[in-house]
Amino acid sequence: MANSVFQGVILQLKEVSDRVYGVIDTEGSVVSCTDGSLLGERWGDAALKAANEPEDVVVFGQRTFKAIVNGSGVMEYAAFCSGDDEAAKGCCRLAHVALNDAKTFYEEKHDRGTFVKNIIMDNILPGDIYIRAKELHFSTDAPRAVFLVRQVGHADVATVDVLSGMFPDRAQDFVLSINESDVAVIKQITPTTTGEELEKIAQSMEDTLKNELFVKTVIGFGTVAEHLRGLADSYKEAQTAIDVGKVFDTEKSIINYENLGIGRLIYQLPTTLCEIFLTEVFKKNSIDSLDQETLFTINKFFENNLNVSETSRKLFVHRNTLVYRLEKIKKLTGLDLRQFDHAIVFKVALMVRKYLSSREMR
Repeated sequence: MANSVFQGVILQLKEVSDRVYGVIDTEGSVVSCTDGSLLGERWGDAALKAANEPEDVVVFGQRTFKAIVNGSGVMEYAAFCSGDDEAAKGCCRLAHVALNDAKTFYEEKHDRGTFVKNIIMDNILPGDIYIRAKELHFSTDAPRAVFLVRQVGHADVATVDVLSGMFPDRAQDFVLSINESDVAVIKQITPTTTGEELEKIAQSMEDTLKNELFVKTVIGFGTVAEHLRGLADSYKEAQTAIDVGKVFDTEKSIINYENLGIGRLIYQLPTTLCEIFLTEVFKKNSIDSLDQETLFTINKFFENNLNVSETSRKLFVHRNTLVYRLEKIKKLTGLDLRQFDHAIVFKVALMVRKYLSSREMR
C-alpha cells in the first residue's frame, strides 16, 4: 500500500493536534509520521504488543498504539500518537479510524481497478466476474464506455494522472495504464448517452492532454458495454478502431468503432483474398498504373458524391475536362465512375489497396 495515503491523513491530524502521529508496519518500522526524523526507525516490541492485542489500545515507550487489521483480524499496520495518558488514547483511536478508512478506500479502489483491468484484458473467467463484482459491491448492469487513449510519438507518464483528474469519481470511472503508450478509460454513462456525447468526452481528453502535457493522442472507443462482461469486447473494439483508423482515416484522432463502416470489414480480410479481388476488378490494368493526379481526381469525385459539376468546380477545371478524365479512367480500368455500382467497386478497391499497402509497411 502507498504510504503517501497514510501520510496525507496524518498531516491533516497534525493540524488539529500538536501530538506526533504516525504508522508502523508489522515489523515495527515507522512508514509514515508527522515527525520526519522518526521515519525508518524500528520498534519491533511495540508492533508485537499491538499485534497481540488488536482490539485494544496499547501503550509502549510513552506512545500509544492501535492495530489496523485486515479482514481476518490480523494486524497489517498500527496507528500511533505520542503520549501515554487518556487523552493520547483518545487521539490514537481517532487516528486509527481515519487511517483505517483511508486504507479501506485505497484497497477497494485498487482492487476495483485491478478487477476492471482483468476484465478488459480477458484475464478473468466470465463466471468469476459475478462473484468478484458482488464482493466489491460493483454494479454489473450499468452502461459503460471504454476509451483507449494511445499516445503518439513521445509518451508522458503523467498522462494517467491528468486523465484521473478528469474523471474523479473513483467508484464508477477507471483510468488504467495498459503499457507505455496506451491508457484505458472506463467511464460509467447514462442509458441515453449518444455517440456524439462520447466523441465530446474523447475530444475533451485529447484537448486536455495536448494543452497540459503537449502529448499527441489517437483515441478509439467501442460500443457501449451494457454489462461488465461486455467491457472486454468494447476494449477490443476500441483497439480495432485505432488500428483501422490508422489505415483508412489517418487524419482523424478520435475514432468511433461504430463509424468504421466498410473499412472494418476490409481490415479483417486475409491479404490473399484482397489481392485476388484487385486482380479480378482491374483486369485491364493494375490499380498501381493510375498516377497521383488521376487518383486525386477520383477521390474528389467520391467526396462530392459523384457529382460532375460540383467536382469540376472544386478541382477548378472545366466540366468537359473532368468528363475527359473519367473517360480515360474507364478506358484504363473498365469502370465508369459515373455509374453507382462501378463507383462502389472502385471505392472498395482503393480501400483494399490502401489496406495492403499498410500491411507491406509493417
